[in-house]
Amino acid sequence: MDITTRSQFESLIPNSSLATTAMRCNTSLESNTPCASCTQSLSAFQPYLSGPSLGNVSDCASFPSIYAAAFANSLGPTDKGTAKCLFQLDLASPTSSGANKVKVLVSSFSVLLVASVLVITAWFWYCRRKKSKLLKPRDTSLEAGTQSRLDSMSESTTLVKFSFDEIKKATNNFSRHNIIGRGGYGNVFKGALPDGTQVAFKRFKNCSAGGDANFAHEVEVIASIRHVNLLALRGYCTATTPYEGHQRIIVCDLVSNGSLHDHLFGDLEAQLAWPLRQRIALGMARGLAYLHYGAQPSIIHRDIKASNILLDERFEAKVADFGLAKFNPEGMTHMSTRVAGTMGYVAPEYALYGQLTEKSDVYSFGVVLLELLSRRKAIVTDEEGQPVSVADWAWSLVREGQTLDVVEDGMPEKGPPEVLEKYVLIAVLCSHPQLHARPTMDQVVKMLESNEFTVIAIPQRPIPLVACREEIDRSVSSSSGSGKLTSPTGYQAFSFGGDGPSGNTNTT
Repeated sequence: MDITTRSQFESLIPNSSLATTAMRCNTSLESNTPCASCTQSLSAFQPYLSGPSLGNVSDCASFPSIYAAAFANSLGPTDKGTAKCLFQLDLASPTSSGANKVKVLVSSFSVLLVASVLVITAWFWYCRRKKSKLLKPRDTSLEAGTQSRLDSMSESTTLVKFSFDEIKKATNNFSRHNIIGRGGYGNVFKGALPDGTQVAFKRFKNCSAGGDANFAHEVEVIASIRHVNLLALRGYCTATTPYEGHQRIIVCDLVSNGSLHDHLFGDLEAQLAWPLRQRIALGMARGLAYLHYGAQPSIIHRDIKASNILLDERFEAKVADFGLAKFNPEGMTHMSTRVAGTMGYVAPEYALYGQLTEKSDVYSFGVVLLELLSRRKAIVTDEEGQPVSVADWAWSLVREGQTLDVVEDGMPEKGPPEVLEKYVLIAVLCSHPQLHARPTMDQVVKMLESNEFTVIAIPQRPIPLVACREEIDRSVSSSSGSGKLTSPTGYQAFSFGGDGPSGNTNTT
C-alpha cells in the first residue's frame, strides 16, 4: 500500500477507531487482558487496508500492529510487553543484580530499539516487494488444494480448516432439512464428515472479507479451551464464492440430546427428573466458572440461554456459543455500545448501560436455572397481558415464603425439599437485578456442590419495571414483614434456612 508515514496510515482509518486504539493500547501489554483489548481494537483497521491478499490473509495485516507499537503505545516497540503482544517476539532477557543490572537494561534497551527499527523497515520493504508478486495470475486450483481440511491451524490444537465444498457436501448444500438451530449469528446445520462423524456447522450471516485473519486467530483461541461442560470446537472455514459471497463457518461436535430448551419448551415429551436437572444445573455452573476463571484469556459468554445449553447422551450439560462475541467488531470490552444477548436473559446493567462483567453471565445463569426448576419461560405474559420475567415471578413467591412453589409440580423424582429450596434460592440470588448482590460463578459451584444448608441472605429487590399498584404499595410500606423494604431507599436482608424464610432485623 506504499504507506511510509503516520499521516498516510491515519488518513485511511476512521478517527473513532484511532481513538479507541489510542485508549486501549496506551498501557503495558504484558498481561493477557490489556493485550487482548488492544489487538481487538486493531482488528477494526483491517477493512480499510485494501492491499493485495493471499487467500484470506491480507499482505498488509501487520500495519495496525506497527502503528500501535510506534504511536499508540507510549512505551514503544522496545517494551517487552509490546513486542510480545503485537509482534509475538519474546524479547525478555535475564538480568543480574546491582550495577550489572543497570548496564544490562541500558544495553538491552539499545539493542531492542535498533531491532525494532530494522523489523519495521524490513516489513515495509517486504510488503512492497510482495505486492508486485501477488498481482500476477495464480493457479486457483493449486491454491484450493492447499486449503485441505487436513491442514492444522497449529501444533497446539487439533483445529482443522475445512474447505467450503466439503461443508456443502456434508450439509447437502445447506439443505433446510439439515437446519437444527437458528440464532442471531446465523443458522446451524447438522452434517457428517467423510469418516461418518456427526457434527454441527454454524454458518455466520452478513460476513465481509475483512478481518478473516483475526477471525481465524479467535477461533484458535476458543478451540484451545477444553472442558467437559463446554462444547468442543473442531474447525472452521472462511471462503469467498461467486454466488454465496463471503462465508465464515465454525464446526462443532453434535450432541445427541438437543438443547435444554428442547426438553423444557420444545417437542420432547419426556419430563426431566430431578437427578437430571440437578446434573444439568451443576454442569452449566462448572462450564461458566471455567470460562470466567479457568480459561486464559477469560471469556464472558454474553448469551447464556436454554437453547445454548446442549445435552449429550448422558445429559451432561455442554455450554455452546462461548466466545462468539469476539467475532463482533467491538469484541469483548468492559463497556460496549452493542448489547449481545436474548431478551429475558440479559442482565439489567448490560441491557441499560452496556456494562459487561462476569456477573452479567451470572444473571443469565440464574434465569436459566429458574427455567430448569419451574419449566416457565424467561418472559411470560400475565392475565393482563403484561410481560413478567421468571426472576420477578420467583422472587414474589420467595418473598411470601412460598419458595417451593417455584418448582414444577409435575417434576418426576422430586428431591428433598431442603435441596430444592436451596436451588431456588441460589437461582433467585443469581438473577438479582443489582450486580453487587450476585455471587460469582465459582461461589455458585461451591454452593451447588455443598451438602451443607448454610443461610443464604438475599437483599430486597427493586420493584419491576412493569409493576402493578400492589407492588408499588408494598415497596414503600414500612412493614417489618419478611423481605419487605423498611424504607423507600433501603432494603432488609432476607435470610433463608432449611426451615424456610425468616426476616432479618438488620437493615442497610
